[in-house]
Amino acid sequence: MTNRHRLTPAIADVRRAVRVALPVVEPLRRVELPQRVELVETPAQPVSTSSTRLGGSTRLAPLVLVALSGGPDSLALAAATAFEAPRAGLRAGAVIVDHGLQDGSAEVAARAAEQARALGLEPVLVERVDVGRDGGPEAAARTARYGALAAAAASTAAVAVLLGHTLDDQAETVLLGLARGSGPGSLQGMDSVTGLYRRPLLGLRRSTTVQACADAHLDPWTDPHNSDAAFTRVRVRSSVLPVLEAELGPGVAEALARTAEALREDAEALDHFAEEIVEELADIAEAGISLPVSALASNPAALRQRLIRLAVQGEFHVSLSRAHTLEVARLVTDWSGQGPIDLPGLTATREGGLIVFKAAG
Repeated sequence: MTNRHRLTPAIADVRRAVRVALPVVEPLRRVELPQRVELVETPAQPVSTSSTRLGGSTRLAPLVLVALSGGPDSLALAAATAFEAPRAGLRAGAVIVDHGLQDGSAEVAARAAEQARALGLEPVLVERVDVGRDGGPEAAARTARYGALAAAAASTAAVAVLLGHTLDDQAETVLLGLARGSGPGSLQGMDSVTGLYRRPLLGLRRSTTVQACADAHLDPWTDPHNSDAAFTRVRVRSSVLPVLEAELGPGVAEALARTAEALREDAEALDHFAEEIVEELADIAEAGISLPVSALASNPAALRQRLIRLAVQGEFHVSLSRAHTLEVARLVTDWSGQGPIDLPGLTATREGGLIVFKAAG
């Protein structure tokens, strides 16, 4: 199989999204070498080069891995990455995670690996994981999957792992966050870049990836879990979003994705201000850390709560829930002599003009 298919709008859209998301590779610079050593340079934007020779030694181009399930989103992503990565001076490989949760999962993983190799991806890794139970089946599978992806990236020295989340996934994530009342963090949805991970398809609908696979004569796998109403996300996908679009008109998914982007921009700005302020306010002592009540009271609630969370995270490496954060904030805004507040691994107390955080015990 080759990547030489008729360039349809769907294929072009997916390729364009991948092209923009790929890491930028610095072109090779000429260096002074002894006369007996030959320098062979590659073009600044190679079309099919995967390595560079310097004086007889080979330096491989940086590697990106596609997280491939075999479904239409990740398969379209794999095909586009196989086409675009060499043109960006990168090698492209794939990692397939076998969760072992369904009969025949090993065969599904082997089929996805075969498709990846046919697309020209190399290396192709198949990682079998044991899924625990913490947080429910979806969360446990996600934890196992990301652990396997991180390990695969480390073992291959990959510079990025590309994930196949689409705009539909983003809309579902925002709706789930709204339903759970889990605050702005969940409503921000998924970021296009999170450390090692990149999500090139967040601006594309799932229908585009399905069409791209059809246009490229790729046969994606249909995960039966994606139609199992036992999973909350499946109910959002199959029932909630269609009802919203039927009642409110088309464009609901796009509107939810825009909302997530706007909230993420606001949150990044507030986090930046909070980080600058907490460095000035926090007083670190041997027993813990403290913040002045007057400074916390003078800031808006959004900043005040971030200051509390940042101080605790920085000193104790504990992420406070919203409920815990609000209880600490009441020591500032609703002080009536209440005693210490028990937090995970620490306590918070108002002592004079300070909120003092100390390790428990």
